[in-house]
Amino acid sequence: MLRTLLMVLLFLIGIALITVVAVQESKGEGLGSIGGGARLFTGVQRLGREALLDRLTAILGIIMGILAILLVVVP
Repeated sequence: MLRTLLMVLLFLIGIALITVVAVQESKGEGLGSIGGGARLFTGVQRLGREALLDRLTAILGIIMGILAILLVVVP
């Protein structure tokens, strides 16, 4: 029963994470930041919707990781 609940929660969090990432605007760097395009790392502060979506992405990712670990641990 608990295992099924964890799987359903993991599925729903996964769908929410995909949705949040798909809604975000492109940062414009892509893989270019690897080759020296450091505009991505200059510390530009995001405001409003961008900040909310960034924070929500991090929170959902952490929750998804915790649920995945719990799913392995719970018999």
